[in-house]
Amino acid sequence: MNGSERRQVKVAILDLYDGHANQGMRCIREILQEWGEFYNIDVQSKEFNVRQHNETPDLSFDIYISTGGPGDPLLSRFEDWDRSWCRWIDTIKRWNENPNRTDKKHVLFICHSFQLASRYFNIGIVNKRKSTSFGVFPIHMLESGKQEPVFEGLRDPFYAVDSRDHQVIQPNHKILAQMGAQILCIEKSRPHVPYERAIMGIRFNDYMIGTQFHPEADAAGMSIHLQTEEKRNTVINNYGEAKLNSMLTQLEDPDKIVWTHAHIIPNFLTQAVEQLFPELVS
Repeated sequence: MNGSERRQVKVAILDLYDGHANQGMRCIREILQEWGEFYNIDVQSKEFNVRQHNETPDLSFDIYISTGGPGDPLLSRFEDWDRSWCRWIDTIKRWNENPNRTDKKHVLFICHSFQLASRYFNIGIVNKRKSTSFGVFPIHMLESGKQEPVFEGLRDPFYAVDSRDHQVIQPNHKILAQMGAQILCIEKSRPHVPYERAIMGIRFNDYMIGTQFHPEADAAGMSIHLQTEEKRNTVINNYGEAKLNSMLTQLEDPDKIVWTHAHIIPNFLTQAVEQLFPELVS
């Protein structure tokens, strides 16, 4: 391939934000653009409004990113969009399990999608937290996480944006072993409270990985989000102004979410393309 040619990589973004204002979609778009420019790859992305329009992608894409979003991942199980989303995973699984297919489909689940995937695979208990987790927090890697290519370049612990009312706990190790799945990371240790540490990342199989946190979050978007009147008042009322100021300071730390933003999704894209089109990223 000469320098003037650009190979096309097709990416489907499954938007689970249900029309709610968010920074996640912008961040994902920008990461795809920057990654494509770095490797001189023509990234063709298409967005699917899963919850409002019951849209899911077909099998013509190389890579799939399913986003975070609001709401209860348990209550939606009988809604049309949730059923469609689960059928989409069924389709991807069957494709990837076909030994005659070399063009496997790579999937990243983020936050709400991670909870839905954990429910779908039945790998643990998905339940409501005692209180909302919101902020920049340390994420602790397990040994499998230290060997995970998508986490390459991360420190232990690394820092990420966490924004959730629900969690995945009490992993079903028998099901995980049968799937060949691995828990990659867990939330920070809190010995002063009697609650289990939530699972924060799972390699579900060779082609599907998910994070409970938001690897797409960037400092600029998070800062804008925190300084809207509604979110600012929410954080101050729930956690105090000192917490808000601490979070804003952490956003600018190059070793925290800036580092995570620069590594996880780009690593995921690179790993997928290395398997699909190795000549593009060599």
